[in-house]
Amino acid sequence: MTVDPPIRLAHPADAHDIATMSRELIEHGLPWTWRPARVLKAISSPETNVAVVREHGELVAFGVMEYLESDAYLVLLGVERAHQGRGLGSAVLRWQEAPAAAAGAQRIRLHARRDNLAGRAFYNEHGYHEVTIQPGRYAATLDGIRLEKWLRPRPRD
Repeated sequence: MTVDPPIRLAHPADAHDIATMSRELIEHGLPWTWRPARVLKAISSPETNVAVVREHGELVAFGVMEYLESDAYLVLLGVERAHQGRGLGSAVLRWQEAPAAAAGAQRIRLHARRDNLAGRAFYNEHGYHEVTIQPGRYAATLDGIRLEKWLRPRPRD
C-alpha cells in the first residue's frame, strides 16, 4: 500500500526525535554523529531541507538533503521499522528530490552501508545506481556504497 503522507519541513522541536531515529535506524553499531545539535544545525541551514512525517504526534519518517552547487546529497533517510513498507520512504525521497531537480541539480548522491541490502535495493528501485565501494567509510570498520541518480544528462568527458 502506498500513502500520501503529510510531509513538512522539520521544526527545531523535531531535532531530538530525528537524532534518536538516526541513531537507532541508520547509525546503529557506529558512533552517534547525528546528535540533536547537528540535526538542529541542518534544520536551520538554508542549504539543507530536513523533511519529517508525523502520525499521531510521533515521528515516523524523515529525510535530510543538502543542496550543493551542482549536485544534491541525501544525507539521511529513515522510516520507523513499524511503518516500513507503506511507501513513506518513497514519498519522503520524492519530496526531497523535487527541489533538487527544480534548482537545477545535475544529480543526487548518497551513501549506504554495504551491508544494508534492503536500503540499497530501495535506492536502486528509485533510479539510483551504485557507483563505487568505499572501504571503511563508516567508523573505519564498515564499507560504504556510493550511489547516484542523474537528474539531467551526464556531461561528456
